[in-house]
Order: sequence, then structure tokens, then C-alpha cells
Amino acid sequence: MSAERDDGAVFVRPLGILGHKTAAAAVEAGIARWLAGGPLAFAMVEVIVRWPDGGIGRVSGTLAEVAGWEQVVERLDALSRPRQPFAGLALDKPAIMGIINVTPDSFSDGGDFLDHANAIAQGAALLDAGADILDVGGESTRPGADPVSPEEEIRRVVPVVRHFAGTGAKVSIDTRHAAVMAAALEAGAAIINDVTALTGDPESLGVAVRSSAPVVLMHMKGEPRTMQQAPDYLDVSTDVYAYLAERVAVCLEAGIRPENLCVDPGIGFGKTVAHNLDVLRHTALFHGLGLPVLIGLSRKGFIGALSRKEPPKDRLAGSLAGALASLGQGAQIVRVHDVAETYQARALWLALEGQSAT
Repeated sequence: MSAERDDGAVFVRPLGILGHKTAAAAVEAGIARWLAGGPLAFAMVEVIVRWPDGGIGRVSGTLAEVAGWEQVVERLDALSRPRQPFAGLALDKPAIMGIINVTPDSFSDGGDFLDHANAIAQGAALLDAGADILDVGGESTRPGADPVSPEEEIRRVVPVVRHFAGTGAKVSIDTRHAAVMAAALEAGAAIINDVTALTGDPESLGVAVRSSAPVVLMHMKGEPRTMQQAPDYLDVSTDVYAYLAERVAVCLEAGIRPENLCVDPGIGFGKTVAHNLDVLRHTALFHGLGLPVLIGLSRKGFIGALSRKEPPKDRLAGSLAGALASLGQGAQIVRVHDVAETYQARALWLALEGQSAT
């Protein structure tokens, strides 16, 4: 298969990922390249070409074997270059985003932290456990969830955001509504985390541009009430990649700086179990966008579906397995409910890669 045809869209997925001293030696020898600046490296790639007629071709090879393919080389540069800090966080080691759902109906802990005092106590516990970011949300986006008015969402989240921003904690606002983004940013939120990639509200892009706030762009097929009704893709990982690439281009054109963008392929949002597994296996593919990659799979339904149908709070082991799988493909941020356990798992992973958790 040639990747030089003009009418095919080319995607490059890193393979042969190396860690610790093996990576440095392979890069020095010229047989591998750093993955998003390190500490992992990759020595092989899978080149995926999608033809206009719907056909998909795949071929794997070493870096030397694909060195003559111009479109591949361009993508290698995006895959390899170091990532700039995101929201002031250096990305030399993976960051942990802890979840605070100030909602009555979130799939995992709905109602546990609807009371502001409980939400603040939970956030303090997550920070003590090692969270780098607190992600505060006031609307459940679980499958089948009903929408919440922006006014109610603001009532739920702003006191919590204001409290933690006042302590110096780094807070993200998990919302798809422009008014909520604006209110949370005014209260001190540092990051916008939007499951609709700034498409859910016509004013969202403008809020992001005017605020200069870092933004997490997530892929979701459809909207929460309907997203799990027979989701369908031609090829899920490259479909998601193409969507995120388009949203990144829109944001850059609007004036958002590249260092203020992060991408999330949206595991669990309009995807079947098979789709979720495919996206997770292709985590490294998304580094081709040249931006930090966030993976959020904590306690999600596909974990139970693959095991014994455990309820959300009994999916810790699967959540950790998924988080470590994504770290092994260079994900820079993991969004989790169980921060202490993720911190410990990350500490061991970092030690194996020759790094310290502190």
C-alpha cells in the first residue's frame, strides 16, 4: 500500500512503544523517536489510509521503512515533538484529574456530592490524595441523562469552583453550556472541559476565545440522551481522530492558542464496548494531533460489561487497568474518581519508567 496517493486520508499510529532506558538508547541510535517528547518512544508505526470510496488500508513498518512517505513524515513530527505545559501543568509526567460531580444523577456517584459541603470535602480529599486538577461538573452526561438548565448548573458548581480556586487549586469546569463556562471562569476555574468540543452551545467558542482559558475538546457522538442508541462508525478511532482534528482547526482559526488545547477521544460517549476498546488500543494515534491527550474511562459501563456487570463503584480494578494502558501509550492526563488508588498505580508505573511520582 502506498501512502502517497493524494485522495487518501493518512493516519499514523505509533507502535513498538519503548520505555525507560530502552527508549533513550533507541532514540540515540536513530531507530526510534520520542512519543510526545518522552519519556516513551516508538520504533514502529501503523499507517492507516482511508480512501474516498470507504476502503481502509493498514500497513505496519519500522521508522526506516516509512521514511520515504512524505505524509507519514509530517505526522511523525506531530507525534514526536514535546508538549507545552497545559494550564500551567508540566506534562513531563501524567497528571491526574479528580472528578467532583455536584449532581443528583451522575452514573457513578450521583447525589453523593450534590450538597456543597460534601462536594468541598470530597475535593479536599482528592487534592490530599494527589489530584493535580479538580474537574467540577453540575450536569450528568451519562447515557440517557436529561439536560439541566444553565442556571441550575451554575447554582451547583460556582460555590465549589470558587472555594477551590481560592485555595490555589487548579479547577476545570465540566460543562457544555457557555453561561456556565463564563460563570465558572469568573469564579476562578482555570480550564474548560467540554464534552461537545465547544459545539453544544453557539456561544461556547466565543467564551473560550475571550477568556484565553485552556480547553479540553472531547468527542461525543450525538448527545447524552441518545448517544448510546446504536452508535455506528466506519472506523471508530480514525473517525474520532478526524472529528477532533476538525474541532482543533476551528479553535485555532478562532484564535485559541495551540498550547491551550487538549483532546479527549471520549470513551463511553456514543460508543459500544467494542468501540471503547478500539479507541483505548489506539490512544497513541491521537498524539498525531500534536496536543496533550486526556483519557477518561473511570468506572464506565464497558468495564462492567467486560467483567461481571459490577456496579460503578466496584469497577476500580478495571479503571486502573485502563488508566495504565493509556499511560503506556503516552496519555498525559487521566480523569478519575479514585485518585488515591490511581496515584499509587501511577507511582509504580513512573518508577518502572525511571521517574519519581514527586
